[in-house]
Amino acid sequence: MSKRLMPSTTALQCFEAAARHLSFTRAAQELHLTQSAVSKQVAQLEDMLAHPLFQRIRRRLQLTPAGALYLAEVRKILTQIDISSRYILSYGDETEVLRIATQPTFGARWLVPRLKGFGERHPRIHLDIRNELEPFDLVQAKADIAFFFGQGTWPGATCLELFSEEVLPVCAPSLLASKPLGSAQALSEQRLLQCASRPEAWHEWFQGLGLHSQNSYHGPRFDTFYLCIRAAIAGCGIALIPRYLVAEELSEGKLVVAWDHPVASNGRHFMAHAEHAAEVPKVRAFVQWIHERVAEEDRGRL
Repeated sequence: MSKRLMPSTTALQCFEAAARHLSFTRAAQELHLTQSAVSKQVAQLEDMLAHPLFQRIRRRLQLTPAGALYLAEVRKILTQIDISSRYILSYGDETEVLRIATQPTFGARWLVPRLKGFGERHPRIHLDIRNELEPFDLVQAKADIAFFFGQGTWPGATCLELFSEEVLPVCAPSLLASKPLGSAQALSEQRLLQCASRPEAWHEWFQGLGLHSQNSYHGPRFDTFYLCIRAAIAGCGIALIPRYLVAEELSEGKLVVAWDHPVASNGRHFMAHAEHAAEVPKVRAFVQWIHERVAEEDRGRL
């Protein structure tokens, strides 16, 4: 294995401070070092990288193109070190971290409101919740719990069904006021907002009405339902959104139903964990908590 290029943290801090101030003297004052010490650290860094990071023009310090490029990377590294250190600092010896992966809009609209009270019941479990848009590795323990929408299959994982959903087309009230829709077919001629995670959604919705639309896959595409919702509120077009995600906007009148024909989605929401983690106390505690919240809501609908 080839030797890694591993500059010291001190060298990176000296370079970042000098680049920010464009002064070795001011960098030294900030870091409580001597000016010569900062200069020496930067010089050693330049030797390692085989590129000058600074140049002097009219006795003023300026970054070279290589220095500017390296600065962006160094700032990412120092920021991550700071975040990781504070991450550990915030936990006690007996605290366990439960890593949860969720899609952004589901996490904000459904999951977060149902976490209230979990910390009081389980004060030693610290929740680390992260948005995930791309497929991630649950089995390799990059997440302890994952929420996803689909058919409930995930190799090496136990998938626990939560609830189904129905989608309906929504838009800003002003859009319908200016262009009243006389039929579902007329809706297909509007600008349809697409969500990248559900590319078949509009096609399936029209199919459920016995209609075929050549525009099912056309229209502005957004990574998340949240962006689709915001675009619909702004009057950019008609979005096909799960009802539970837009209940607030519909009740407040920010959005209206463009055509009242809800269709059940081809999939359900699941909570998953690795098969071998079923009896891990922190996982078991969280799974029980979510099941209790879902059961409470099911009883409330009866």
